Amino acid sequence: MPTSHSRRRSVRFASATAALLAAASLAVTACGSSDDPSTDASGDAPAVPTQDVVSGIRKVDAIASKLPADVRSAGKLTIGTIKTPGLASLPIGGEVDGEPVGLHRDLTDAVAKVLGLTADYQYGTFPSILPGIQNGRYQVGQANFSVTKDREKVVDFATFVTDGQGFLGAEKVTQDKFTHISDACGYRIGTAPGSSFQTLLEQNADACKKIGKPDWTVQYFTDSAPITLGLQNGKLDLYFGPSLALQYAESRIPHTRYLGEIYKSPVGFITGKGSPIAPAIVDAVNELITTGDYQKIFDKWKVPGNKIERSELNPATTF
Repeated sequence: MPTSHSRRRSVRFASATAALLAAASLAVTACGSSDDPSTDASGDAPAVPTQDVVSGIRKVDAIASKLPADVRSAGKLTIGTIKTPGLASLPIGGEVDGEPVGLHRDLTDAVAKVLGLTADYQYGTFPSILPGIQNGRYQVGQANFSVTKDREKVVDFATFVTDGQGFLGAEKVTQDKFTHISDACGYRIGTAPGSSFQTLLEQNADACKKIGKPDWTVQYFTDSAPITLGLQNGKLDLYFGPSLALQYAESRIPHTRYLGEIYKSPVGFITGKGSPIAPAIVDAVNELITTGDYQKIFDKWKVPGNKIERSELNPATTF
């Protein structure tokens, strides 16, 4: 739940997002404009890996048998997730010709294969996924959820990657590297509502005052496109987001720089608290690690630093 402090911040939801997305759409369709975060500096669409690393994965009966009988009989797993249009959020996720691609999609499909199920993707916004797990709309949530203390109180986690919280800066940001959240003092930040990034900003709300610097200001968007557009048009200075995607974005979005990672945390699938689905997913991820299929997926997306050695159920948290 947002605090009264967070509500006082400059929060923009659907209407602002829609307006900025319309503006982003104009930039994206402007004949390979350099403002298009889905293109490289030459205006060409970057090559997206296409190799099939999932279809050959087989069901493991001993793991699938741990699922509830109704899930097994349905033959599918209802997964709440978010759309990631274009290529700006790769390698985590994106779309090519309307089809979802990315590291997380491959890993989710691979887990479903081990469980002998079809992944039934249902789309929402990031803030709606966790409540959707709690009210039973989704059986599993997958939207780059970092493991946090507050989240572990209401959902179970089955970890599958690591990711960090970092900053992408506009040209006006002259500091070469950020090592602490207080490095963001005095800047205009764009990030996602209901995210670990919002949690960290709220937990460190007095960081700037402690060191005698002006406070940051925050605008919240349910899609990354308005944030990257804001960096381009001067309305934002910083994008506080997942390190994995921001490092990729640096090479695709002109006049931006990846400023570094200030936290690192495990990322997991989420399920209802006490659901038997979470332990089955843990076993499925560990099966993929054992067989080498997990490694193949990471090799495809060229992000070796974000692997885990073993999946865990509700691991220790860092914040």
